[in-house]
Amino acid sequence: MPTQSTTERLLASLHSLLSGAMPPGAKVLRNAILPEKVPAAGVVILRDGDPGPPEVWLSPPGYYYEHRAEIEVVVDGTPAARDAAFDALRLTIGTALAADRTLGGLCDYITPEAPEPVLLAIDGNEGLKATVIPVILAYATTDPLL
Repeated sequence: MPTQSTTERLLASLHSLLSGAMPPGAKVLRNAILPEKVPAAGVVILRDGDPGPPEVWLSPPGYYYEHRAEIEVVVDGTPAARDAAFDALRLTIGTALAADRTLGGLCDYITPEAPEPVLLAIDGNEGLKATVIPVILAYATTDPLL
């Protein structure tokens, strides 16, 4: 009997990949609330997302998912420092995903989508720069709960 579902193994592996790639000082969290204080190097939050409806195979039974997880990126600082930190995190995430598109063979392929950065106004602050990077995890399983 497996100790983790296919989905959990994929998401834990993606979290580990992101954690290992981040520059010093950047926080990598999973399904967390944005911290009150964003470190200068930024915060990355992996959200489990939605597996969506599977494509179902009948013989033998199988389920093919294109699971949409989300990677939130948030940075703080002066506009110039914020833009540089944001770009560094985006580049780090892209490089990490490109280096292991199958998460060590756990999925068929990872496809990130282009982010749409926004500025978030914060009282008494120059604001945060943030984005959500959708990431499609394509994988198959023999049971939607396993």
